[in-house]
Amino acid sequence: MTSRRLIVVATFLPLAAVVGCGGGGGDRAVNGSSPSYAAPTPGSYNADQLTQALLTDIPGYVRSGAPQWGEYGSLAAVQNLNQMQQAVKLDKPQCASSTHAVSQEKAVQAAPSALVAFAKGDKQSVTETLMAVGPDVAARQVKVRAPAGCRSFRVKVGGSWVSDRIYEPSGTRIGEGSRTAGILTSSGATSVRTWFVVLRSRGYLATITLYGPGATRVEAERFARQAYQQAERILP
Repeated sequence: MTSRRLIVVATFLPLAAVVGCGGGGGDRAVNGSSPSYAAPTPGSYNADQLTQALLTDIPGYVRSGAPQWGEYGSLAAVQNLNQMQQAVKLDKPQCASSTHAVSQEKAVQAAPSALVAFAKGDKQSVTETLMAVGPDVAARQVKVRAPAGCRSFRVKVGGSWVSDRIYEPSGTRIGEGSRTAGILTSSGATSVRTWFVVLRSRGYLATITLYGPGATRVEAERFARQAYQQAERILP
């Protein structure tokens, strides 16, 4: 399998890869002159506030277009991810949800959100997403774990299969609670890594996804801490 085909398979897994490989962009995801939305719960944030709280710079990376904002399920990057899902096949279909940083529950899909992506060359990318969800939803998201039977599976695009393995290390806590997960996608001697961190704080949920052959847990968690610090500074 070519490295490009491997990347296509890997983009099924993380949101960052969808943006970093050209599926995202920088436009607002819904119509309107202002990115403001009614918060889903008292004390939550609207999309305009979340956009202002995104990271603006990551040393060594270049921002990939303008931030996206709107309901999470309406973001161009999320919609592109859903389209990619239709083009691939898992040997364990029940494991599809294990490859997502956040779940498909309605409260998440309808949440006011903002997203920004950064790239380092054409092989590595970082995506940050902030979304306004209630404390119960946020707590559920950071407690999600892949079922034991979904630690490894295969993904097929066209006539080719690649292998995927999920890692969920423990011990790191960012914000009011967080989880870290990694996905190794490989075919023969070619491999690409995805690490994502999901964290919660007062009134919002944040995800950082690091994608590329050199992606590491340490770097992903460093970016997550930076995202958390930035959001805490900006959000009232």
